[in-house]
Amino acid sequence: MTSYNVLVVDDEQEIQDAIEIYLTNEQMKVFKANNGREALATLDKEDIHLIILDIMMPELDGIKTTFLIRESRNIPIIMLSAKSEDTDKILGLNVGADDYVSKPFNPMELVARAKSQLRRYTNLGNYKETEDEIQIRGLSLNQTSKQVLVDGEEVRLTATEYKILELLMQHKGRLFSIQEIYEKVWKEPYLNAENTVAVHIRRIREKIEINPREPKYLKVVWGIGYKVD
Repeated sequence: MTSYNVLVVDDEQEIQDAIEIYLTNEQMKVFKANNGREALATLDKEDIHLIILDIMMPELDGIKTTFLIRESRNIPIIMLSAKSEDTDKILGLNVGADDYVSKPFNPMELVARAKSQLRRYTNLGNYKETEDEIQIRGLSLNQTSKQVLVDGEEVRLTATEYKILELLMQHKGRLFSIQEIYEKVWKEPYLNAENTVAVHIRRIREKIEINPREPKYLKVVWGIGYKVD
């Protein structure tokens, strides 16, 4: 059974704990944050599959947090708010939330909505992961056999190219800087290795993309880094 990581973001400890109890009963692992800044920090460290996010929070509220998350990630977001006005709901959905639940909420309804979003993300959203295989649309990577397929056809990658692609596919939608990629793959300090990473990225694109100039999978955010979408 696949285990999902859910990030619960709320400045009320009691609500965090209550949601955690219900999600844990559904075999989900819960990470908790008290505000948007803590949530963004957690996303940089953990592989999160779903975010349950309160709107009204100190430091960085749910609307601004969602906007920042959507700059680089397509993780499903369920928004929570003590307000039930349509304006809050519309604003939340407009900045990128996938669903909306008003407080006070029925915990079982929240669990049902969480499951629904996870199904969409992992199945309809073209993201599929088993113990040893990651699949994103027509691109699949088997972590046991080290085999990479594009639309069913095997692609031959070097060991380093494979490690880069594996890193990016394991964190679909997350933007990695060139320094992060280098240090995680080469396992040594980053010292002006920008060209080294760029060359490997170009070679991967040439092998997995139909048109490397208009990549379907391996995307660049100029001046920042790379991600797989």
